[in-house]
This record gives sequence, C-alpha cells and structure tokens, in this order.
Amino acid sequence: MAPLCISRILHAGYLFEHEGLSVAFDPIFENPFSGNCHAFPDVRFDREAIRRLELDAVFISHFHEDHCCLESLDLLRRETPIYVYCLNEALRDLIRALGFTHVHAIELDAPIALGALQIIPRRALDAEIDALFEIRAAGLHVLQVVDAWIDPATLEQLRQCPRWDLVLWPFQTMRELEVLTPTRSAPASGQLPPEWIEQLIALKPRAVVASSCQFQLEPWSWYNQAFFPISEAGFRRQVRAILPGAEVLRLNPGAAVRLDVDGLVGAEPLPWIEVLGDPEGDYDYQPTLLAPPTAEIARRFPALTSTQAEVVTEYCRRGLLARYRLLGPAMDDYFLRPRRWLLSVYDHRGEPTHYPYLLDDEAIEPGEEGAWFDWTTEVPAAKLYGALELGESMTSMYLRINAGPIKTSHDAELAAVDVLEDPLIRCLFQGVFGAYQRAQLRRLSHSAASLPSRIDGRSTKR
Repeated sequence: MAPLCISRILHAGYLFEHEGLSVAFDPIFENPFSGNCHAFPDVRFDREAIRRLELDAVFISHFHEDHCCLESLDLLRRETPIYVYCLNEALRDLIRALGFTHVHAIELDAPIALGALQIIPRRALDAEIDALFEIRAAGLHVLQVVDAWIDPATLEQLRQCPRWDLVLWPFQTMRELEVLTPTRSAPASGQLPPEWIEQLIALKPRAVVASSCQFQLEPWSWYNQAFFPISEAGFRRQVRAILPGAEVLRLNPGAAVRLDVDGLVGAEPLPWIEVLGDPEGDYDYQPTLLAPPTAEIARRFPALTSTQAEVVTEYCRRGLLARYRLLGPAMDDYFLRPRRWLLSVYDHRGEPTHYPYLLDDEAIEPGEEGAWFDWTTEVPAAKLYGALELGESMTSMYLRINAGPIKTSHDAELAAVDVLEDPLIRCLFQGVFGAYQRAQLRRLSHSAASLPSRIDGRSTKR
C-alpha cells in the first residue's frame, strides 16, 4: 500500500500526498507572512511553480491571517476546493470574492473523503476560533493540532484511536501579551505547559513533529529573544523524556517524510521551497532582556506620507472617541471608573505625539497633559496606520502598555487587569473580523484591475 507523504510548507502549513492526491493544510506561500513573521529558517518560494500546482483540496483551520492568507491562496487554481472552519460566513465570502468556486464550510466530526484520504475535523479548546484535523490513510492516523489547544472531550475521542502514527504538535507558547507589558510580566520557564504533556502522554504517538509557530520577527526585533520561550532542542528533549519510545523530529519548510506502518523515512523536499537560512538555527529566549523604548522601535519604520499621517491624526482626535463610545463599557471594572489615559504615537524620528483622554465608564473625552496617568499606551505611527488601513494585527504593532507615567499606587490594580482591555486594543480590534483578509482582497483587486482579463479564474499575466 502506498505510503503517506507529508511535507512542511511553512508555520502550520503542510502538504499531504497519497495515491495521486495532493491536499494542503493552512498553506502560506509568503515570506514574510502576517506582516512581520519571517520563516525560520529563512526560505524563498518559487511562486511560478506554486501556480502550476494541482491541489485536490485545501483545508483551513481558522481565520487568523497566518492560516488563511488570500495572497497565498491567490496563487492557486480557482477550481481548487477550499474547506474552511470558521463560524463566520464572511471569511468564505472573501475567498469566493477572490474567485474560488468551491468553498465549503467545515463541520466538526464530519468526515470528508478525498479518494483514499479521510479528513475529520475535531473540536479545539476554543471552538469559536479553530479546529484540529485527524487525517486517515492506508490504516495510518495523523493528528494535525495546528496551533490550537485540544478540548478535553476531543481528547477522549482521540484516545480511542488504537495508534497515532504521527502528531503535528505546536511547540511554542508565544508571549503575545507579555511583550506588551515587558516590565510587568514574569519570565517564562521554557517548559511545555502541563496540559500539553498530559495530552501527549494520553495520545502515545509513534512520532511527533515540532509544528506550527516556526518563524521569527524582523531581524532587529527584541521580540526574537522575548516572544519565543521554547527552543526546538528544548521541545525535543522534553517530549523524548515523556515519550521515550517516540521519534521526535524537526521538519523545516520544504522538508518531507514518508509514513507507513513501519515508521518515518526522509523523502524528497518540496522543489518550490528553497531554504536560505541555517536549517539548525534555534530560538534564544533571554528572560532578562530589557525591552528597547518605543521611540527606538518607531525609528525602524518608514515615515508616513502626509495623507497617511492625517489618517492617524484624525483617528486619534475623533475616530477613536467615536469608536470607544460605540463599543460600550469595558469588561474590566478598572475602566468603569474615571481614568486618565495617555495614548502616545511615535513617528519615524521617534518623536511622540501625546493624546490624553478622560475615560469614565463608556464615556470618553479629550483630556489634559499631566505628570501621571491611570493607563498609558504607546505605539509607532506606522503601525497604527497599518492597523487602521492594512488590517495589521495586534501582535505585530509593537504596542507598549503601562510603560509611561503611571501612579505607583495603581500597581496592584494594574496587575489584575487584562491587557486586552487596553482602550486602543479594544477600539482597533473588538468586534472586527477579517480586517487583514479584507485589506489583502483590496490590494489584489487593485492589482488585478491593471492586468489583462482573467481566464479560468487565473490571470494571463502576473
């Protein structure tokens, strides 16, 4: 019986090939992706070769832009069936707007048969966000956890499998919130979460791949030593300790393995991915690293045009106030009482423009400068513009929360406040869906308007 060939694309993206079928999961064909996520190791994609791929299906686990990327999907044939797990139909509409003619909603626990392959979507811990995939072929069982956490009921389902031949397991616990408040966050231990250890022991896989989250940020970014607390070597060491009989391996972008009843062997790498960086490069978490000031980070980004700068200024002066009032009261009690908030926006010279506000429950008014505030937010102007116009996400904005002049008497209170209740974060992201993909679609539509007519859903010229 033919083996199952599994190739890493990038991040949580994989290509499964079996008996003439080719199925991609969460394919990303860009470097960098999601704005500032750089492949680690560095890679280059042969976009023309990718355009020639004839995939039998694409599966997308959730709507986050590092899993559902329209600029990557744009390289594929428009007749390719796309299966999407997302509770919001708007995401599938965006993919259809790109020209895809077979876009399907994924239903949990409902098997999807593609020839000799069977894909079963499984419930993740946060079923409103993402799904896992169980892949069966030739008596083999593979679990693609993507970057989700497994729901306890799902784990009980998965435990019934007589043998997991391969588990693609997310190995990073990224510190997306801690880097927003670096002076107020405790360092990470570098250990796998206890839940992950318990789940891996319960699954007893024959082989484990350190999967998902295989990227770094900009080469100059302090996040590279603060965002990723688990090294590849540390992951392998910890998993081998709890699963002494299992094979634990690193699968870099482009690398491939063949899986059959006897185990894993190396396979020919994907010809359309060229590895440029050190294939053995690893993460270097430095818990005592001092974060550079926002002014220094802002100088890394280009100057906004006068029109772009006006977008930012108008938002800070009027748009933000209207949005805050529209959102209604914050979930955290801290913001239900009168608070003085300072938003500082840093230009490409590292110079700040300060916007003081007075918050009172769901009310907001321009405030006055002062020696101290109850809450502070700092952001580079280029990144704020990116969030407003380009769909940029919170994790790439280099936000800094409560690093400004805060009353020390507030420290105990601030420690209990969810940083996602930050007024700017709420105004930019609360209730907003698909901003990144919508911005991508606008760019792609603008580009397509200047190209010759499309034939069979594909451009005759790129």
